[in-house]
Amino acid sequence: MKLLVFGKTGQVARELARIAPGATFLGRDQADLMDAAACASAIAQANADAVINAAAWTAVDKAETEEPAATVVNGTAPAAMARAAAAKGVPFLHISTDYVFDGQGEQPFTPDHPTAPLNAYGRSKLAGEEGVRAAGGTHLILRTSWVVSAHGANFVKTMLRLGRERDVLNVVADQIGGPTPAAAIAQALITAAKALRAGRQGGTHHFSGTPDTSWADFARAIMAEAGIACRINDIATSAYPTPARRPQNSRLDCTSLRVYLGIDRPDWSEGLAGMVQEILHPDRTLSNGNG
Repeated sequence: MKLLVFGKTGQVARELARIAPGATFLGRDQADLMDAAACASAIAQANADAVINAAAWTAVDKAETEEPAATVVNGTAPAAMARAAAAKGVPFLHISTDYVFDGQGEQPFTPDHPTAPLNAYGRSKLAGEEGVRAAGGTHLILRTSWVVSAHGANFVKTMLRLGRERDVLNVVADQIGGPTPAAAIAQALITAAKALRAGRQGGTHHFSGTPDTSWADFARAIMAEAGIACRINDIATSAYPTPARRPQNSRLDCTSLRVYLGIDRPDWSEGLAGMVQEILHPDRTLSNGNG
C-alpha cells in the first residue's frame, strides 16, 4: 500500500516512518499547511492508495492569540486535503483530539457526544473534523489524547528534563485522561488505512492509552521508570493558570474502534520503558537498531 503522509518530524509521523518506511512523507518545506491549496495539489499529483494527515498546529496556548492561523492549519488545510482525496477516490485519515469536547463530568466521551471546545485549539481541530466529513469521501477521524513519544515536545520529555533539574515538581492532579504512545497511534492508522482501502466504512473513532490517569500520577510513573528521585506534588488546575483552558476530563470511550477494527487501547505503561530509555540514552537506542 502506497501511503502519502503529511508530516515528517512530528511524533506520529516519526513513528509512521519506522513502521512504513516506504511511505512518502511531506514536511513543511514540501507541503505547508498554511497553504491549503498546495496541500490539495500534493494529493492530486501523488500516486497514493491512502493519505494520512499527521501534521497539525499543536501549540495550544499560542493558538489563543493566533486562532486564524491555527484554524488554517487545523481546519482549512485538512478540509482541502479531504476534498482532494475524495476527488481521487482514496481514503483520508485525520488525527483529532479530545479537546473538541468541553471536558466536563467523569464519564468517557463517546464519538457521538456533542462537541463544545473550551479553547482556540479545540475550535480549530473541530473545524478540521467538520471539513473532512463535509468532503464526502472515505475517511477516518481518529481522536486521541495526551500523545507522548521519544520525539518532539511532550509531557514525558518535559518531566524527564525537569525531574533531573529539581527535587520537587508541582503537577496538575485534577485533569484525567489516557496517555497515548505515538507508536500505537501510528500502528492504528496503518491498520485503519488498510481496512479503508479494502472497502470498510470509516467514520469518527476514539483511541487513547489505558489506564486513565492524572498528569500527576503519570509524572510519578515517569520518574519511577527513569529512576529519578523527584517528588511530585499534586496541585489543582486553578493553581497552574494557562492562556488556554484545559479540559479536566479527557477520558475517551474507545469501544467503537475495538468493534470496528479489533484495536484495543494500548497500555501506556508498557511503552513507557522504551520511551524513557530512548530519551535518556538516544545513542544506545540507535546502536541497537531501534531508532
